[in-house]
Amino acid sequence: MAHDRIRISGAREHNLADVAVELPKDRLTVVTGVSGSGKSSLVFDTIAAESQRQLNETFTAFARNRLPRYGQPDVDTIENLAPAIVVDQRRLRGDARSTVGTITDIYSLMRLLWSRAGQPRIGPSNRFSFNDPEGMCPRCTGLGKVRTVDVDELVDRRRSLNEGAIRFPTFHVGGWMWRTYADSGLFDNDKPLKDYTRAEWEAFLHGTEATVQLPSQGGPVPTAYEGLLPRFERIWLPKDPGTLKPRAREAFDRVVEETVCPDCRGARLSAAALSSRIDGHTIAECAAMEAEELAAAVRGMSVGEAWPAAEALVAQLEHMVGIGLGYMTLDRWTSTLSGGESQRVKTVRHLGSSLTGMLYIFDEPSVGLHPHDVARLTRLLCRLRDKGNTVLVVEHAPDVVEVADHVVDMGPGAGEAGGRVVYQGGVGGLAAAPTATGRALRDRPLPKAAPRTPAGWLPIRGADRHNLRGVDVDIPTGVLTAVTGVAGSGKSTLVHGYLPQVHPQTTVIDQRGIRVSRRSSLATYTGILDVVRRWFARENGVSASLFTPNAEGACPACEGLGAVYTDLAFMDPIVSTCEDCGGTRFTEEALRYRLGGRTIADVLDLSVRRALDVLPRPGVQAVLARLDEVGLGYLRLGQTLNTLSGGERQRLKLADELGGDGGVYVFDEPTTGLHMSDVADLVALLDRLVEVGATVVVIEHDLDVVSRADWIVDLGPGPGRHGGAVVFQGAPADLLAHPDSATAHHLRRAVGAAQSA
Repeated sequence: MAHDRIRISGAREHNLADVAVELPKDRLTVVTGVSGSGKSSLVFDTIAAESQRQLNETFTAFARNRLPRYGQPDVDTIENLAPAIVVDQRRLRGDARSTVGTITDIYSLMRLLWSRAGQPRIGPSNRFSFNDPEGMCPRCTGLGKVRTVDVDELVDRRRSLNEGAIRFPTFHVGGWMWRTYADSGLFDNDKPLKDYTRAEWEAFLHGTEATVQLPSQGGPVPTAYEGLLPRFERIWLPKDPGTLKPRAREAFDRVVEETVCPDCRGARLSAAALSSRIDGHTIAECAAMEAEELAAAVRGMSVGEAWPAAEALVAQLEHMVGIGLGYMTLDRWTSTLSGGESQRVKTVRHLGSSLTGMLYIFDEPSVGLHPHDVARLTRLLCRLRDKGNTVLVVEHAPDVVEVADHVVDMGPGAGEAGGRVVYQGGVGGLAAAPTATGRALRDRPLPKAAPRTPAGWLPIRGADRHNLRGVDVDIPTGVLTAVTGVAGSGKSTLVHGYLPQVHPQTTVIDQRGIRVSRRSSLATYTGILDVVRRWFARENGVSASLFTPNAEGACPACEGLGAVYTDLAFMDPIVSTCEDCGGTRFTEEALRYRLGGRTIADVLDLSVRRALDVLPRPGVQAVLARLDEVGLGYLRLGQTLNTLSGGERQRLKLADELGGDGGVYVFDEPTTGLHMSDVADLVALLDRLVEVGATVVVIEHDLDVVSRADWIVDLGPGPGRHGGAVVFQGAPADLLAHPDSATAHHLRRAVGAAQSA
């Protein structure tokens, strides 16, 4: 039997309808299809999961217990499978010590180079690490910043302890931490802090020798008294603000002041590390350079016998440039990266690998990339293939589809209407196929012939944050504006950083902002579950709390999660379906009751589109209709929000805004995760907002959206230090004639293809 193809038969994971498909090995295959058609179910939940499961089984039982556990997917057979490396869009987690340089290991090469070629020589490479006591600045412990507490924000000296003088959520009146001071016997709890004696103020703020008897069920517990300031500094100053809940984050930002470390001036390193230079450059100065600039600087350095380290460093930096990250600095925190940037940063680590025969799996790698950068991406994917690997890409972008050796198109629709292979073969055949993807490839839009006339203008003057170079721009009101430009050109900085200042009531609908957890679902977020469980309660004469997995109805074994999670600290948790409830999340008693012949678990398993048909109740129909309008009709009501992509979360927030009556709305790449055929529906929704008096500003790369806008602001001409200027502002048709705009170049190419189709 030939081994040149990966053969899958009988794949039934999620909505897959007994799928059988063959994928050529050592080739670039793109899997496309409308949102919810089963692409991820086939590629990630079946192929990748089985590859990683079988690979883990080659380890000993001792080692397997410490590795992520993958369940066996619902598939009959998978033959000729290769070891899979999944490069997904999950944002890179990391604290203030994790940077682009550390996550890619490029900074390790820099440390090696400076330890060998830096003058004066100060010792081994760890002496240049801000995460090592030998190399970090002792004042800021390698963070580059110092935090101090604003006492006047932490306490209101006009109030007493009983009146809530400590202005921080965890020190609320009656709480455990508040009792440390109220029950200490050191203070009059009704006395305003401003009336404290010097000794009382010193004891309250900085501490004194005392023991506090704190109450508990077993009787008073003697606890050493600790002053408010050292206690707050010990508990709160080390925390990463990005991990805090909104209320705590707001209070933290108000109380804690963060300033550049006065000793290292933000460089994070010890004085010894900063004294060592190569051709006049410290390692911190070079880490602050953009990757493209740093590569050029290292090429010209005099490094003597350390040239192998310099060559390896330049090679990795060139990989960053080649993947469209040439504008990024190595000292940038990983927590600030977008999903698309995170994916490309992860990819850098694989480009220098000498492994062959691997299966590389990418999840929409074009997300966040301008068409100019997509060409670089496709060259990178082809390089991985040409090294002797199989590359499998889930993708919507036409430019990525066009370079594929093989295409698998899923559909024909989403959810229950999808899950089948509607086309497999070459790109030429797909363009002629009667599928949603085929039709979208043939039917590309032309620039809007009669754009709307602006009702007014929102002026932005002298924008100079990050790489913006004193930008002056006027955002038109009452129309749809697309802000375009290559990745890193300054689009987000301009729109997010300045438009809300000009118009404080601006509503920003981006891919973040929805607090997600294992318990939050589409039904709970939209309020549908509240209505449904009241129906169940009235119909069956029982308590409504029986029909929520977060209260009385929760399966006790999994606590209403439907799965059992085993925490593995810094690794992904082990997740397994709850054996007691079979993943339904509910108790047997809750599942005894029915509404219209369905249990509460059956209702939550309905897709939005199906629920529109079977839940004809006015309390939920309007909500379901809005979800369907924004292209989320394939999602299940019980689907947890932590499983949604960034684009799906953004469209979920868009559904909340439908029916509004004006205002200024900002969308950050709303086409993320959308199939080409769905983009027209998205633009129609944005047009609806404009028609009711709204001003809509979209940061976008998708040329279908750009061509349908009324006004375009194009930034560039390049990324990072090569960008930050307004290249063009005006109507889409006028952009076509611009000679220097990268957006114009690709828009002309798209228009030419549309006219010749």
